[in-house]
Amino acid sequence: MAEHAIWTQWDDLNVPSKFKRLSPATTPIETSDLSEITFYVPTYMGGRPALELTRKMPNLKILQMPNAGYDDALEFVREGMTLCNGKSIHDDSTAELAVGLTIASLRGFPDFVRNQDKSAWVHVERKSINDRKIGIIGFGSIGTTIAKMLSGFAVEIVPFTQSGRDNTIPIADLDKHLPLLDVVILILPLTPESRKLFDARRLALMKDGALLVNVARGPIVDTDALIAQLNSGRISAALDVTDPEPLPSDHPLWKAKGVFISPHVGGNTSAFESRAKRLIESQLNLLAAGKSLNNVIVAGN
Repeated sequence: MAEHAIWTQWDDLNVPSKFKRLSPATTPIETSDLSEITFYVPTYMGGRPALELTRKMPNLKILQMPNAGYDDALEFVREGMTLCNGKSIHDDSTAELAVGLTIASLRGFPDFVRNQDKSAWVHVERKSINDRKIGIIGFGSIGTTIAKMLSGFAVEIVPFTQSGRDNTIPIADLDKHLPLLDVVILILPLTPESRKLFDARRLALMKDGALLVNVARGPIVDTDALIAQLNSGRISAALDVTDPEPLPSDHPLWKAKGVFISPHVGGNTSAFESRAKRLIESQLNLLAAGKSLNNVIVAGN
């Protein structure tokens, strides 16, 4: 009997010989008996339904998320189960979107598209990303990748972390820096401490004309407070994540002034599959060798 039964969305994943590979071709996840699965990678973008399936896996030992974010998986972790996240898979894709949203918002790309739809040639001066002071709130692997991508521009990067490690600024000191930042990029995990970190008070501290870019999690920002600030015309925002999500079609955030919304596509690019498979194959090789897994969020037995 195989030591581990591995379920992922890929039929061609390279799995150590001592393990059993399961996939949609052999084990359709919605209709099969899932009791033999011990290592599970939820289908990417499968959302809560993919996580709910863990309740049908009584022998599950390792839940390997294909996402960097893991807050939605915590409630499904049982005693003795290990939870790992997908740190490194989405670094480049999410970072490039953060930079793209920043440039698009500053230079007015949404207006270009709207005017093109009307065949209207409207020439106006817009802001450059150059000569901006950019705060990156959360300076883990994605945050540092954003900084690397921004290094080709004439910008000043101000990095923030929870602890203030490695010459970053502690998030506890954020308030005194916010009035000085032209762009604020959010890329930190959703935790009890970060939930509504950007509430009405903190949004009001942002510099007049500043841009808020959220590629982290929607609930880090108080949506009602953000709408009020946007509609005042004081700040603008570019959001790949929202609260609630998906954003209902009648939600007032859609029509708020100065907002550019993308539908949580930060990691969902052509770069995902090869990087995800590489990480998971590496994890399985570590497991087969009896070594510690990487990216452990919750350590099981």
